Order: sequence, then structure tokens, then C-alpha cells
Amino acid sequence: MELDRTDRRILAELQNNGRISNQELADKIGLSPSPCLRRVRQLEEAGIVESYVARLNASKLGLKLIALIQISMDKHTPERFEHFEKVVNDYPEVLECLLITGQSADYLLKVAVQDMEVYQDFLLNKITRIPGVSDVHSSFVLREVINTTRLPLSGVTGSE
Repeated sequence: MELDRTDRRILAELQNNGRISNQELADKIGLSPSPCLRRVRQLEEAGIVESYVARLNASKLGLKLIALIQISMDKHTPERFEHFEKVVNDYPEVLECLLITGQSADYLLKVAVQDMEVYQDFLLNKITRIPGVSDVHSSFVLREVINTTRLPLSGVTGSE
């Protein structure tokens, strides 16, 4: 789907407030409600807008420890990777799982837990028990400087 300036403005507003009403969105971008809704539906159908979610404050929910875990696998086979990804997908503590390159690790996980005791249990009783995990290195977040889900829209391909 080719994005024009109006599409990018719609996406920017939706990233700022996913609960915005169609009327308010239309007013902000200078469209009438019907064409605005039609464009939003097209963005959803094209898979550009994947979902609408509520962002929660981890710290206020008692999830005060954020860990970044680099994980190395013993074998680089599709089956090994597929199994690992399937298992970690079922762990609610895992916020992100990235298959990476340029490091000695194969995966980078971002994990949120209550404290170091819970983290230790997660690491020893879940992560290290996944077949194929051969090495684990943990880093802990001292402070989140930037935490956003907003994607930069200025460089996306468009007709304008």
C-alpha cells in the first residue's frame, strides 16, 4: 500500500492516541468522518495498523525489574530455533524476543518481572531448561530513557 501525507497523519495520530474517535481524528487531519474511517479501515486491512492496545506502567504493576537476556543456541537449525521461539512465546514475562546477528548471541529477550528472586526463578527454571540454550548473559535496565511504540513516519515510502 502506498502511503500519502494524509495516511501518515492518520497513523501519527493513531500512534499518539489509539482511542481517538473517528470524528476527532477526522477533525485533526482535515477530512470528513466517512473518508477518514475508510482510510483507517484500509490501513487496518493492509496490516499497517496491526492492533490497538493499552500501554501499562510496569513499575506501578510491581514489575520493577527489566532484564535484557542474550541467549546462544547450541545448534543453528530451523527446528531448534522454531522450538525455542514457540516456548518463549508462551512466557508472559517475555516482552520482546528478537533473533539477532552481530553478537555472539542468537536471541535477545526483554523480560519484565517483580524482582531479582523472580528473575532467578524465571532464568533457572524456564530459560535454561529450553533444549538448545547453551549460553545466557543478562543485563539489567537501570533506567528507561526512551520507551515508545511510535514508529518514525517521516521516512516511509509514499506518493508525496
